[in-house]
Amino acid sequence: MTSFMTSPITVTHNPGSEQLEQLGVAGWSIWSCGVSCFPWTYDNQETCLLLEGDVTVTPEGGEAVRFGAGDLVVFAAGLSCTWDVHASVRKHYRFG
Repeated sequence: MTSFMTSPITVTHNPGSEQLEQLGVAGWSIWSCGVSCFPWTYDNQETCLLLEGDVTVTPEGGEAVRFGAGDLVVFAAGLSCTWDVHASVRKHYRFG
């Protein structure tokens, strides 16, 4: 499991099943989106697990972060960014 921080986005590649169970990911809502590009602002922290897809998220004034299927991603509250969806996304997510 590799984890790195590019503030304000944290990506954990291939999180262990124990970590996912502890977070309760299987019970989270699912969101999906086709190939697209759009701005987004996070009012609250979001944690998500990508089930499918390939995305680059670029924070305003920050460096782009690319992640995909199998990655656990945390977006900080207050983050304004642009999502560039390269391959359709399906993800479990929760706010707070």
